[in-house]
Amino acid sequence: MPTVLIEVRQRYTPQQEIAMIEAVHRALLQAFKLPPEDRDVRLLVHEPHRFVCPPDKARPECFTAISIDAFPGRSLAAKRDLYRGIVAGLEPLGIPGDHVRIVLREIGRENWGIRGGQAACDVELGFKVDV
Repeated sequence: MPTVLIEVRQRYTPQQEIAMIEAVHRALLQAFKLPPEDRDVRLLVHEPHRFVCPPDKARPECFTAISIDAFPGRSLAAKRDLYRGIVAGLEPLGIPGDHVRIVLREIGRENWGIRGGQAACDVELGFKVDV
């Protein structure tokens, strides 16, 4: 049940935006073994002057920041698969791999309110977190 925010510095076509969201979601499904309906991915387009990126980027307009909040428990191997899968999924959209920054924050299940205001630690999720 990760929640994802993709932040970009340029406008893309609706089809490209959907493809970005799908690429990140697909990487999450594969790496974290999530059910397909577990989907919470947002895309935020910033004006370039409001989103400063590292100065060493050859194509600063393509810099993409991805923040993922997830339950703790995934293995380092699953996280590595996630990072590689996201970068690989974005490259066909013209986003260079070295222009993607991914931050994964693990937030304890007791700190998530889900399914009508229940603490996630009190809910049977229907999928494994320790992959």
